[in-house]
Amino acid sequence: MINDNEKVIDELKKIVKQKGLKYTEQREIVLKILMHAQEHLTAEEIYNLIKIKEPDSNIGIATVYRALSFLEEVDLIASITFGSEGKKYESNAKAHHDHLICTVCGKIVEFVDEEIEKRQEKIAKQNNFKVTSHSMQLYGICSNCQ
Repeated sequence: MINDNEKVIDELKKIVKQKGLKYTEQREIVLKILMHAQEHLTAEEIYNLIKIKEPDSNIGIATVYRALSFLEEVDLIASITFGSEGKKYESNAKAHHDHLICTVCGKIVEFVDEEIEKRQEKIAKQNNFKVTSHSMQLYGICSNCQ
């Protein structure tokens, strides 16, 4: 039986082939790091994890940025932008969730609220609008920074 991680890697291979691009192990390594991450990671954090987990890969930071850009473009990963602090990334293979984001320390809390989801659907229906995807990010100050 193929697990979810293998399905995502197969999807990456399919997308690369459809675009007429060469499949690279570097993109796969970056994607795997994000699929196994328990938190949202910056490009630098991903690069540092690669150095630890894949020391023989010899992937540079510029390659990490290019891989992240490609993976986000093809919807295999998502990012949250922190202004001058850059972006934090996560795999799109996770179940749908929304985010609470601390504007002081950058902490990200994932949450799911069925009432909010139902309300969004109702609002879309009232406006004769078909939602194809969405993300919600609530910004504020976490309890540690208050």
